[in-house]
Amino acid sequence: MSFTLPIGEKAPYFKHLATDGKEYSLSDFKQPILVLFFTCNHCPYVIGSDEITRQTALKFRDKGVEFVAINSNSSNTYPEDSYQNMVKRMEVEQFPWIYLHDKNQSSAEIYGALKTPHFYIFDDKRELVYTGRGVDSPKDSSKITHNDLDDTLQSLTEKGRVSTSITNPIGCCIKWEGKPSHWKPDAACDLIPLNKQSI
Repeated sequence: MSFTLPIGEKAPYFKHLATDGKEYSLSDFKQPILVLFFTCNHCPYVIGSDEITRQTALKFRDKGVEFVAINSNSSNTYPEDSYQNMVKRMEVEQFPWIYLHDKNQSSAEIYGALKTPHFYIFDDKRELVYTGRGVDSPKDSSKITHNDLDDTLQSLTEKGRVSTSITNPIGCCIKWEGKPSHWKPDAACDLIPLNKQSI
C-alpha cells in the first residue's frame, strides 16, 4: 500500500467545490463515521453500483454515517467527467451525498485513489478503518455476492470495529491529467495480491 492511504491514518484535508455550488472541506462533515469514495460520471462500475451505494447510504444515514463522493477524473482526458456534467448527473439522480470536484486531482493523489469507485471509511477520530471495494460485482449488481461496504458499516456501527479492513477496489482507473485513460502511477497497485484475496 505504498500509494494508497494506509489503515489507521488520519483523513487528509481537502476543500473542493460541490455540485450544489458550495465549497466543502473535511471539517464540514460532522457525523461520527465518514464514507469518502472516489467516483465519476461515466464509469460502468460506478453506474452499475450507484443504486446499491444509495441504498447503503440511506440505510446508515440515521446511524451517524455520512457519505461524500469525489470526482477526481480529468475532464481533458475524459470530457464526460467535467464539473458541468457532474451537476447534470446530480440533478437527475439526486444521490444522498455531497458530490465534490477534485479539479486539480490533489485528493486523488493524497488519498491514493486507485479506481472508480474506491471507498474509504473513517471512524469518529477520522482514522481510516476500511479501504477498497463497495461490492464484489459493481458492474453487474445482479451478480453481487458480497456487499463489503454494508458489512463494514454494520460492524462499525454495532460493534465499533471492522473484521476486514482492506479489499481491492474494482472499477476503472482514475483518469489522470495529461495521461492515457488507462494510465496509473507506478506505485499504484492492488492492495491485496490477487492470489491472496478472498472473494
